Amino acid sequence: MITCSMPQALSYNYLKETFDRQVLFHEKAWRLSPNPLLLSEEQTDMIKQIGQACLEFYQVLDILYTRSKTGKNLLRNKEHYASWIADYYDLGKPKFLKEHNSHKVNKRSTPSIIRPDLLITEDGFALTELDSVPGGIGLTAFLNQLYKSAGFPVIESEGGMVTGFYNAVVPENLIEQNPLVLIVVSDESATYQPEFIWLSEQLQALGKNIHCAHPDEIKRGSSGLLWRNDQKIDVIYRFFELFDWANVSCADIILEAVEAGEVIVSPPMKTYQEEKMSLAFFHHHALQEFWKENLSKHAFKLLQKIIPQTWIVDPVELPPSAVLDAPWVNGKPIYEWMQLADASQKERSWILKTSGFHESAWGARSVVYGSDSSRLEWEKALRKAITQSSSSLSVLQEYKKPVLLTHEVYDETGTQLIAQNGRVRLCPYFYINNEQSELSGILSTLCPADKKIIHGMSDACLTPCMTQHER
Repeated sequence: MITCSMPQALSYNYLKETFDRQVLFHEKAWRLSPNPLLLSEEQTDMIKQIGQACLEFYQVLDILYTRSKTGKNLLRNKEHYASWIADYYDLGKPKFLKEHNSHKVNKRSTPSIIRPDLLITEDGFALTELDSVPGGIGLTAFLNQLYKSAGFPVIESEGGMVTGFYNAVVPENLIEQNPLVLIVVSDESATYQPEFIWLSEQLQALGKNIHCAHPDEIKRGSSGLLWRNDQKIDVIYRFFELFDWANVSCADIILEAVEAGEVIVSPPMKTYQEEKMSLAFFHHHALQEFWKENLSKHAFKLLQKIIPQTWIVDPVELPPSAVLDAPWVNGKPIYEWMQLADASQKERSWILKTSGFHESAWGARSVVYGSDSSRLEWEKALRKAITQSSSSLSVLQEYKKPVLLTHEVYDETGTQLIAQNGRVRLCPYFYINNEQSELSGILSTLCPADKKIIHGMSDACLTPCMTQHER
């Protein structure tokens, strides 16, 4: 029997007044719910396992890129060289960032916070993206606090998401020194600035010297990076993606300071850690031995199960007898990507999106669902992906349809509760310490059933998660 002692549901007025007092996103709104989303013990346990598998994935990704870049053998006891992997990752990147990828200061460095996007499907979870610069950290921490204060046992790390963020970002040997930590938010990412201001204020109340800063506030002095001209910066949490480098005024001096050992930056500035094509490499037929050899057996099997089949859309010219590593159309293999335009609407159950290092590669900006598009729209999206491929590649991913779930939400007036049918995306946040991932919180996004692509929208309901316990 499944039991869950439910506290008193949060009222609409209380929720609305609380959010009106604390705006965590610029000009963003969503539907309110009196309760967190319920997950089974099995689901919660699986999510924890996914977090550790994702950490392993990033660690092995480092090996893959480094061996490919340096021309080393990918396998221990069998010749297997693949310079084309680093070529894919380095496409369109400026020389200094490609060099920084391999700098000694970056050796074996992984993101301090990892967030996979998980869809709940009939077959379990589907991991559609893996984010090393995730937004929503402050929002999820805020929601956890809000619902926890009402008595809901929300899923969070020991000590909570706020303290956990600090411990993940700041190296253990610096914590006792109370270093100056800056969360640097770019103009491109300004929508997320309020949540990071809130997060830093929560930590300041605990005595931590941490602040949310604009790139223009950072200068370089003789001893390192300075904030507001005279305070030496010890740690930076960068909330800007590397495609936006030219628009972040302090980016160059941050890179110089990192390579000089003057400041610690998290996540590391490795361009390949921000590419969706990594999920395609996981399924690539030429790399199966590599993944089996370097991942633990459990992580390999788990990632095989949850990562949808993904392909890199590379319009390379083939010899007449060759075909692409791609989906088939009308029961036949294809030899050029534009043949995907000939697939029927039912057949094109694929997601097309920019892989990385492009302004459209984050959020849902470049996402196109083939079966939800007209032939003209689908053909246009394919042509765009091919046209921009000389500087930024796209990926094609098998669409995994989320199941319909029901969750109580308030109507727009707040006067009544509605049993909302919808599809759910879970965003679990994992803090990384001592090569272990810790599940710190889960943000659920429930979108109406008619929405095929799940993301933050005014019709969506955003809540934290809690676990149903069996006995």
